[in-house]
Amino acid sequence: MDYRTLVSSIPVSKWDPLSSKLVDFILTSKNDEKMPSQLANTILHHWQNDTLVSEFGLAALLEAALLLEPDKTTGAFAEMELAHISEQIKDITLKT
Repeated sequence: MDYRTLVSSIPVSKWDPLSSKLVDFILTSKNDEKMPSQLANTILHHWQNDTLVSEFGLAALLEAALLLEPDKTTGAFAEMELAHISEQIKDITLKT
């Protein structure tokens, strides 16, 4: 899945609230064993450099949130009036 392409279709005005939701999902997930160390390091790097709310940072958060909490993540898109993104994710995951 090309997470950067998905992020680029999200309005920039929604990036900050979305990143907050995704960080919450990641930090409270009980599925932390599913997180690849490289992805965790990428997220930490973006966090340290204050770039989580950027195309690359949000793409990493989206990837991690979908790995750890796919239902909550797609639900968050619907809550934020981004149902088309949620549908894109569902379509892509059904194909794989």
